[in-house]
Amino acid sequence: MKKTLIGIIVAMFSFGSASADAGVNIGLSGVGAIFGASATETDTGPDETEKVSDTDIMGASYASFFIEKELGLAFVGLDYVLNTLETEEATSLQNDCTTQACNTGAFTQVTNKVKVEFNDLTTLYAGIRLFDNFYAKAGVVSVDIDTKETLGTGSTYGNTTMDGTMVGVGGQAELPNGMFIRAEANYLDFDGASVTSSTGVNKVEINSLDGLAAKISIGATF
Repeated sequence: MKKTLIGIIVAMFSFGSASADAGVNIGLSGVGAIFGASATETDTGPDETEKVSDTDIMGASYASFFIEKELGLAFVGLDYVLNTLETEEATSLQNDCTTQACNTGAFTQVTNKVKVEFNDLTTLYAGIRLFDNFYAKAGVVSVDIDTKETLGTGSTYGNTTMDGTMVGVGGQAELPNGMFIRAEANYLDFDGASVTSSTGVNKVEINSLDGLAAKISIGATF
């Protein structure tokens, strides 16, 4: 997905390079965000299936780099988050149904610990200036999900990628020497994803992940 995003933005920049009026904006952003997520873990045994569902809210702060091409009142851009976002480690006790039937009462209780890292959060977006200092934007987002787990059954989860959409509004103030500062609010909504354990008996499904992000940026136009 990220190769596709980068390919599209390179093509857009190349297409817009013929416009002498169009500038390039480069900058850094500081972001404070809050995300809500719901997930379900499924443990499949010989005689029954256990499911554990949970919802959680996570706050995050991170930095990102962006580059944009101005096309008159419109613009296209690419934003890349520079650091890793991670959840707290979640611990759960579960009945291991992979070796003995749970309904016999002879199951083994195991401890599962899972933490999730979000890497390479990338956004491709397009926007339009509504007034001199205000704009609206929308785009597509992609993030790599890396699981860090210790499962009592000895199995491990794989990694995956989540895609989604973003909409936002912001305001920009011009500074001397071609510099500018922005304040922006964005809403991100990701599609679902799932990972399956190496033994094939455990599965984690991320049913929903969305959040609000407040961003302060400083940049320069070339």
